[in-house]
Amino acid sequence: MQLRTAASTSQDPAIRGRELGTAFAPQFQRTAALYLAHFAELGMPADEVRGIAERSGAALAVWAPDLAAEADAIADAARLDRWRLAAVGARTEILAAAPPGTEGECSTAVHVGAGQAAESIQTWDWHDFLVPEGLLWAFSSGAGLEVKLFTEFGTAAKIGVNSAGLGLHFNILSHASDSDEGGVPVHAVARRILDEARSIADARRITEGATVSASTVLTVFETVPGAGGSRAASLELSPAGLGVVEPGADGWLFHTNHFLDDALFAGDTMPADSTTLERFAHLDAVRGDLAGLDPTARALAVCGGLGADAAVCMTPDPALPRVDQWATLLTISVDTAGFGLDVFPGRPDEAAAAGLTRF
Repeated sequence: MQLRTAASTSQDPAIRGRELGTAFAPQFQRTAALYLAHFAELGMPADEVRGIAERSGAALAVWAPDLAAEADAIADAARLDRWRLAAVGARTEILAAAPPGTEGECSTAVHVGAGQAAESIQTWDWHDFLVPEGLLWAFSSGAGLEVKLFTEFGTAAKIGVNSAGLGLHFNILSHASDSDEGGVPVHAVARRILDEARSIADARRITEGATVSASTVLTVFETVPGAGGSRAASLELSPAGLGVVEPGADGWLFHTNHFLDDALFAGDTMPADSTTLERFAHLDAVRGDLAGLDPTARALAVCGGLGADAAVCMTPDPALPRVDQWATLLTISVDTAGFGLDVFPGRPDEAAAAGLTRF
């Protein structure tokens, strides 16, 4: 995956959208074409995909009109039918209605505590054929916050940080209550948190106001200026309700792709052959070695001495069907105290060898 960067100084969503759509029209067009082909490869009828995309777009327009205006401006500037871009923005909602797969995506670790800044690392695992390019974007939100985020070309946000000292990681989940109703896109929920939230309490309030049709966990964390230390919580979204997971006694909060909230776990539908439990156990096993490190050292430590064989490092298996090939496309650390993202487009073992880049 090649990382592209962009910066916008306008707080007007239509202007931001036009800037992005004009600057990256080929990327938006290509990503939409790749996702629509992928949905067809999964056996989803084209009219079903379009219906979910349009329903999610309509839900977004009610819940976050500014984000809907931004998305429409991107589509228009990139010369894309709006529903095609919306299909990328609602890709999680569409996948929630697709036949079950064999994997989840992503492993997240955040460490917080009194008198210390938050520390984090995440692997973003997905299909490399769907994301030839990703976007690192800096801008000023309508709520007056500076935001830096990573996302795909067409999704509102994925992982990021804002100038209030709040960071966010993103992992997909799967629940029996997921449906094809086309709720508010979960990527848009992540974006509103980055745009508006100045605390975990704000993030929870924003999340509780979204009616979703797909499940996801947003791990949010904040570093309080001065000696206030840092706090974190994983907000598990599903149509069945919201679960909130707190860090352990040692300050570590881990998440992969299964529910940790007891009530929501009862409806968990992540496939049995997913590695989510294995990856969670791996994070738990290395928890004593991850704190107090710079991002490059943390990437090395999260491998636990196993290098590319670590459970959190995914390499595509060419012997499998394409839709079952998974890759770690990004290793990322969010710095809430220094308002930055440290990124590497690949696995943690590769990031440890090459070093991460600050955005």
